[in-house]
Amino acid sequence: MKQSSKCAIGGIVSALSLVLMISVAIIPFLTYALPAVAGIFIVFIVVEIDKKWAFGVFSAVSVLAFLLVPDKEVAMMYIAFFGYYPIIKAVLESKLPTPVCWIVKVAVFNLTMVAAYLILIYLMGITVDEIEEYGSVAVPMLLGAGSVAFVAYDIALTRIISLYMVKWRKYFKRYFK
Repeated sequence: MKQSSKCAIGGIVSALSLVLMISVAIIPFLTYALPAVAGIFIVFIVVEIDKKWAFGVFSAVSVLAFLLVPDKEVAMMYIAFFGYYPIIKAVLESKLPTPVCWIVKVAVFNLTMVAAYLILIYLMGITVDEIEEYGSVAVPMLLGAGSVAFVAYDIALTRIISLYMVKWRKYFKRYFK
């Protein structure tokens, strides 16, 4: 693939990701869904170009999201997990056996979510209503629900990648050479 095509794809993915995350100002109940969908676009960079380019696009989107996205929780979810997860997924699934891979993926998800919320709460001063409302049971409850949602996200991501490889990749290759 030509260097100009790589730059064009990176720019398109970056723009789409940012537009999705900025649109949470219009659709506020998609605080977690929009960064997850924005992260899916990184898959195309991983598949079509390579992991280094994907990390570069993730870095650019992360900086711009932190500066431009009005809801900092959305930007943090992208930066802390959803933006780089497709890159990690590709590496883990190519190197580890399936059961170990799942354990590592769920552990990475839980660790990054805890770290992201600690940063949001203690450094950025954002409050989490559920923690105030439910007290000490809120954190395990949220991590459990988040882990279930993460497993569903991972399975959906795998299916999207498979669908792309089987049906859509030939159209993509036609336009980006």
